Amino acid sequence: MKIKTLICLLIMFASRTVNLFAGPDTIYVDTKLDTDRIVLDLDSLVGSWYAGLALANNPVVVGDTFDIEYPDSVYSARLQSINSVINLPYNRIIKNHIHVYTIKQRDKFSVVLGLKDYYFPMIEDVFESYGLPTELKYMAVIESALNPNAVSRVGATGMWQFMNSTGKAYGLTINSIIDERRDPVKATHAAARYLKDLYKIYNDWILVIAAYNCGPGNVNKAIRRSGNQKDYWDIYYRLPRETRGYIPQFVAAAYATTFYAEHKIAPTPVSFPIATDTIMLHKDIHLGQISEVMGIPYGEIKALNPEYRTGLVPATSKSMAITLPISYLGDFIDLADSIRNYKPELISKNMDVDPTRSSSVPVSVPGKTKLVYTVKEGDNLGYIAEWFNVGLSDLRYWNDIYGNIIRIGQKINVFVDPNKTDFYSRINEMTFAQKQATKGIAVPNNVQQAQVAEEIVEGDYIIHVVRNGDTIWDIVKMYAGATTTEVLALNNISDPQKIQVGQRLKIMRKS
Repeated sequence: MKIKTLICLLIMFASRTVNLFAGPDTIYVDTKLDTDRIVLDLDSLVGSWYAGLALANNPVVVGDTFDIEYPDSVYSARLQSINSVINLPYNRIIKNHIHVYTIKQRDKFSVVLGLKDYYFPMIEDVFESYGLPTELKYMAVIESALNPNAVSRVGATGMWQFMNSTGKAYGLTINSIIDERRDPVKATHAAARYLKDLYKIYNDWILVIAAYNCGPGNVNKAIRRSGNQKDYWDIYYRLPRETRGYIPQFVAAAYATTFYAEHKIAPTPVSFPIATDTIMLHKDIHLGQISEVMGIPYGEIKALNPEYRTGLVPATSKSMAITLPISYLGDFIDLADSIRNYKPELISKNMDVDPTRSSSVPVSVPGKTKLVYTVKEGDNLGYIAEWFNVGLSDLRYWNDIYGNIIRIGQKINVFVDPNKTDFYSRINEMTFAQKQATKGIAVPNNVQQAQVAEEIVEGDYIIHVVRNGDTIWDIVKMYAGATTTEVLALNNISDPQKIQVGQRLKIMRKS
């Protein structure tokens, strides 16, 4: 009986360990928690605007036919072929992490590959300007899966996962309105300064990467407790549990982003604007105002300006910059005053948040009706916000949700326009496809269809008859390709707030 028990225990132990054959000794470690971190980071991408859109529009086929594994000698040779001043070893722990990217989570990793084409050039430019090895860019993959809005369980935020104190120490503004940890460019500059300071301490890039994860204090303690050894593998056992898996994750990210084609993974196209530009503002404005007037989806404009936590751009006391698709820049300049005058309560609502509240969950929202939505399979916070035509930051605020994780069956509070309560209350009963069809539509489908049916076509134009409650911005959103500036110019309208019921507006037909 004792022998049988011993054998069972040995089998259980063996099933939870893998051989790590790098370093002077044979190291055994349970890798499940390390790979779980990668899975959570990749799952968080679904909640980001561009990545979520890419996943919805470009489903990736997964299955046994794509489970491509190579001999250890192939993985090792490929890693050695990567031009890197940072040593990229190979062992079975690293192989397990490679498999997370190339097999277990290949669908989500394909989106990371699409994101890297947008973010890696920026990161490389910044790191080169500081004299840093550009291969440190792979840290952003394991820190956040290239998600600028990523938030860890302990509050580390942004693409580079800065804690509040470290972010402020490296010049980032962090308060209840602005969080520059979410600004990819500013956060990358801060990360570069931090990495450079760490290298002055250790003069070893592997230790720098480890210290970035757990802090120099923990690395210094590991060095002292290991008899002043300064090789990563010599202090391996003295490092925090999470940091022991961090270097294998870094190496796996370097491998997977370099050799994804050999695993038949194609980058998922991520529809970032081809060109963007920044404009300095000198008065407060809300991204929701810009979204509704300009016809830019709120999720998109928030993705371009993630540092504005509540959507408010507080530019009255200090000039602030916003990023817009360059095709909208001229319209924004022309309509800036009208935009600020549209729904001014969006600005005052953000300015009047009471910081003394014991809970961030409001009992009611003035002028809104409360509904409760039950989370179903396939849902995420970004989708729910769009279905109910509310801001994602508002949705988090109403439900005391700090990150992106929600559970099937969870009750989500939503505050909606009371005039559309009947429509929004039906969303709970809709299929996923039906809910997706409502994205960007602020009125029930049957109402919109009735309006379209009454349109008059005259040559190159559609004639829209203004109805009670119409605004120029609501009208523009009904017609694909229409812009506010074009409609105003075409109809000789100088003041967009003074259209009349019964007025006939020309809308240019789009092929």
